[in-house]
Amino acid sequence: MSGSRSAVSVFDPDLADRPAVARLLDFADYEAEVPVHVHRRGQLILALHGAVTCTADDEIWIVPPDCGVWIPGGMPHSVRTTANARLSYLFVEPGAANLPAVCCTLSISPLVRELVNRLTGEVLDYPPDSHAARLARVTLDELAGMPREHFNLPISNDPKIRAIADALTLDPSDRSTLGDWARRVAMSERSLARLMLRETGLTFGRWRQQLHLVVALRELAGGAAVQTVADTLGYESVNAFITMFKKALGSTPAQYFTQRRAKKLSALSR
Repeated sequence: MSGSRSAVSVFDPDLADRPAVARLLDFADYEAEVPVHVHRRGQLILALHGAVTCTADDEIWIVPPDCGVWIPGGMPHSVRTTANARLSYLFVEPGAANLPAVCCTLSISPLVRELVNRLTGEVLDYPPDSHAARLARVTLDELAGMPREHFNLPISNDPKIRAIADALTLDPSDRSTLGDWARRVAMSERSLARLMLRETGLTFGRWRQQLHLVVALRELAGGAAVQTVADTLGYESVNAFITMFKKALGSTPAQYFTQRRAKKLSALSR
């Protein structure tokens, strides 16, 4: 069971004056839900074990294996983890590195992951001419070159779209049609379809599939069985879920995670 403390109570990264500081959190000791908060510093979230999703910039972002979510400083965000999650946080001083000005998922190399993990053991006020300071500089230089991935779900500030997103995030197995949702939010089906496309850039069907992928990747990374995930998402069979997953990502769930592990091992052996 997750602890009763909020992860935001651990320390205030904005009090540090170094270019980058890092911390390691085991969510067995903290609440799985981290409410909306904001940092002056930019924040990179890495999942060492388990999985995490973030809500920021009118989108839901997932942190799959070997990736991280970058949240620029000053952007309100919330976090939800699986109970077994262990996360590394890297907080970056504004202007200290050439990092994106918008939220995004970054592919993270084994080198960057190990550098961040090494920094989690350093004090926040490490001397500017110390080994830790040099590690921080290399970490930021390497991080600036990491490519972007696309593990996110647009949600919008529109109250009707937000209501649908909140409901389906809580119960992704809900198979209500666009017409069903239109009646619930007091709109015509055609008007809701136009609103969804305008606000998210996706049709309702594509948007819900992307939601299912976000949830599936989070749960599978957290150790859930494929059968369990298929049930959670309301699929009639495991095969139907696997077909959707493969069509969207080009491989089955097992192949997807095997390939990512193989890439990690290959990079480590170089």
